[in-house]
Amino acid sequence: MAAQARRARSEKTPVFRFIAGAVIPIFEIFTKFVIIDGDKMPKTGAFVLSPNHFTEIDPIIVGRVVWKLGRAPRFLAKASLFRIPFVGWVLRRAGQIPVERNGTDRTSDPLAAGRRVAEEGLAVIVYPEGSLTRDPDLWPMRGKFGAVRIALEADIPLIPVAHWGDQKIMPRYGRGFHPFPRHTVTVKFGDPVDLSAYRGRPLDTAMLAEATNLLMHDIAALLGELRGETPPAKLWDPAEHNQSEIGRF
Repeated sequence: MAAQARRARSEKTPVFRFIAGAVIPIFEIFTKFVIIDGDKMPKTGAFVLSPNHFTEIDPIIVGRVVWKLGRAPRFLAKASLFRIPFVGWVLRRAGQIPVERNGTDRTSDPLAAGRRVAEEGLAVIVYPEGSLTRDPDLWPMRGKFGAVRIALEADIPLIPVAHWGDQKIMPRYGRGFHPFPRHTVTVKFGDPVDLSAYRGRPLDTAMLAEATNLLMHDIAALLGELRGETPPAKLWDPAEHNQSEIGRF
């Protein structure tokens, strides 16, 4: 019990509390948050949370909701952010995990870092798309394997979540910021992805692709409920449209 209490205290570090105290009140001014099925997010223990991704303020939106529900979010974040003075220091002190997206840093192992966080009983937020969706209608696109792999290797729950409304505050790849009039952002949590058929099996490419496809369709279904629309049966694949999966387009 004492170890669990220490872990609970350490999850919300002073740096986390500083960030939350500085950022959340600002967002509360121009954003109304509606959280649906927030009780589906684990209140204790490790888990992977996988959201959709269509604007550059998504991490702030998701981080705020996770914090309000009682957990401290750890993100797999672009390594370039860690090289920005002060920002990098804050990210490291908050336990965020750098990811080298260009593959040039062979010493970077985001999955290993994610597993370490999971082993400590913390919340790991992994955007399975890896970057902002290329789908012109902002539906989730084809996912990468990281979220599923961490969940399977660490044997922890994988929770899908979808949000909608923050594209009105900042459009995808938009430079403009539109806080007024006050916007509503709705966030819906889903049941843990059923990975029972994959646990204990070798993590080969075919199996990871199948499990990731299941995750992405769960996220798309949640988003469809928020939008009142039916998501596409086939997820957008950038390769089929001659698109890069990183950078602006």
